[in-house]
Amino acid sequence: MSWVFLAAEKAFKLKKPVRYSYLDFSTLAARETYCREEIRLNRRLAPGVYQGVRALMRSPSGSLALDGGGEVVDWLVEMRRLPAERMLDARLKEGAVDGTDLASLAGILAEFYRNADHPPIDPEKPFRHFADETEMNRAVLLRPEFLAGEFQVEVLLARVEAALLNSRARLRERALRGHIVDGHGDLRPEHICLTDPVVIFDRLEFSADLRLVDPFDELSFLGLECAILAAPRVGPDLIRRVAGLLGEDVPRDLVGLYTALHAVLRARLSLAHLLDPVPREPAKWMPQARRYLALAEEALAADAGVRRT
Repeated sequence: MSWVFLAAEKAFKLKKPVRYSYLDFSTLAARETYCREEIRLNRRLAPGVYQGVRALMRSPSGSLALDGGGEVVDWLVEMRRLPAERMLDARLKEGAVDGTDLASLAGILAEFYRNADHPPIDPEKPFRHFADETEMNRAVLLRPEFLAGEFQVEVLLARVEAALLNSRARLRERALRGHIVDGHGDLRPEHICLTDPVVIFDRLEFSADLRLVDPFDELSFLGLECAILAAPRVGPDLIRRVAGLLGEDVPRDLVGLYTALHAVLRARLSLAHLLDPVPREPAKWMPQARRYLALAEEALAADAGVRRT
């Protein structure tokens, strides 16, 4: 959805002029609006990183420059570059994340969720969102060129859908009790920098609906992405720490479901790359999708264990 240009101590993000079902960056005015929204949303978790919106200008002679005079060609978000070696995904790959790192991250996230807006929503909205996603998951995962006809995949999808249906009342209860917040929307290891203080960036700007989450749903997603990086204990540890700081009980009956739902979604998004006219890294996506589906199986098995106890 964007190009990012790295220049010395700066990074500049230019939104692509694209339109999808979930976003519309197709006009110059829309790109300016979402650049400004990105700045507004991200200054809370990444203070000092998001520095402003810059105009890309074309002079009468045809040369391009940031700001200055002439015609506005596009808009860019200007950011301060963060140390790549301190990103959570890089640290996890090195096996260099310790309890101090997790305590710092948990503190930042707990404060964020504690002070987050709690917009009033239809209590059926979380269930409907997940139900819509499961339909799209089936449409992609079971395409003939992908996983159609593989019995275990069809069984897994049916189990995820059954678990979602069985949890409908519980999801409604979470919404009615005010547990849905305006969260990050895309909380992944590559969006977390373990500096002092911890910086969390790339909060989702193009859809307020997609930012409406149960914090433990969002934390389950982060845990899933850590598990993909061979760090399966980070997610449960972080969930426990954040719950303790918030003074809440972990909704253990939902964490497995949340994880499985996200894992199947990520499998779908992996395979969707292969639908591009010229897929980037085509050999990567099928194995990655299978890894996500295996983690969905594990999450459902763990969830069944919690329900039995």
